[in-house]
Amino acid sequence: MSGPSKKTFALIGAAGFVAPRHLAAIKDTGHELVAAYDPSDSVGILDSYFPNAAFFTEFERFDRFLDKMIRTGRKLDYLSICSPNYLHDAHIRFGLRLGASVICEKPLVLNPWNLDALSEVESQQPGQVWNILQLRLHPAIISLKQQYQNVSEPVDIELTYITSRGQWYYASWKGDQSKSGGIATNIGIHFFDMLLWVFGPLVDSEVHIHTHDRATGYLKLAKAKVRWFLSINSECLPDEIVQKNQKTYRQLVIEEREFDFSTGFEDLHLKSYRNILTGSGYGMHFAKPAIELAHQIRKTSPKIGSQDRQHPMCHLPLSKHPFYAEH
Repeated sequence: MSGPSKKTFALIGAAGFVAPRHLAAIKDTGHELVAAYDPSDSVGILDSYFPNAAFFTEFERFDRFLDKMIRTGRKLDYLSICSPNYLHDAHIRFGLRLGASVICEKPLVLNPWNLDALSEVESQQPGQVWNILQLRLHPAIISLKQQYQNVSEPVDIELTYITSRGQWYYASWKGDQSKSGGIATNIGIHFFDMLLWVFGPLVDSEVHIHTHDRATGYLKLAKAKVRWFLSINSECLPDEIVQKNQKTYRQLVIEEREFDFSTGFEDLHLKSYRNILTGSGYGMHFAKPAIELAHQIRKTSPKIGSQDRQHPMCHLPLSKHPFYAEH
């Protein structure tokens, strides 16, 4: 792809875990990354995708570069955001005020009212805000939505997601609930969005446990009753997963039948970018139900519900992580 159809991108958060997926999507759709910013300079990954992209470890210099580029007649089409959750709001506004459209990782923002303010900014600028909601593009989940679109009674669901994290997690922004939104937001937002998209809208929510390393509760949706468990503690992994030396466990059981979506994640960011570039991606209003739910979970005092609603893993012993206990 060349000529006027080739779009220009800038990236915030180039050293993060998810940045390579965005870099690959920009390259694979035939577009150009002109600049990237991250406080960390551990961004050798850029060599594999855009070695000629300008790189900055200071936001002010990144801002100046883009401002000069725009003032000298070159448009910035998209700003991709992979920064810490609590900075998304500010970085989205930055991109919009540059006249660019914005592609932002989950969660779009931490608080529902932030969306209202961003919508006002978006309405005053030429660009648009797009959210990465990649599970909606997973073929198995699309089929699941079609399968249950006309159910007459809510189905019983059990969601378990455990993704082990070490001590570094608690020293990073991810371990700070005010910055990440906590377990339910940081690792749960995509699953909540998926459940609401397939079985929603939300009718009721209970929180049974919400600590530094796990969260669990109950959701009543229009078409489902969901017991959910999320954790970053490896002690919560089932024995068979530990024996395989695996660090992640993902399970979705619907009406006592396991739903398999363990594969098919490889190209979901690429699919997201292709949809966004054709104007058919997910704008801000699509993200709102899951953001509202995650915020509600974060602000609800945990309360053990009735026995039939508890996820089996509710009874696992709560272990205090050494770093967390010291702080």
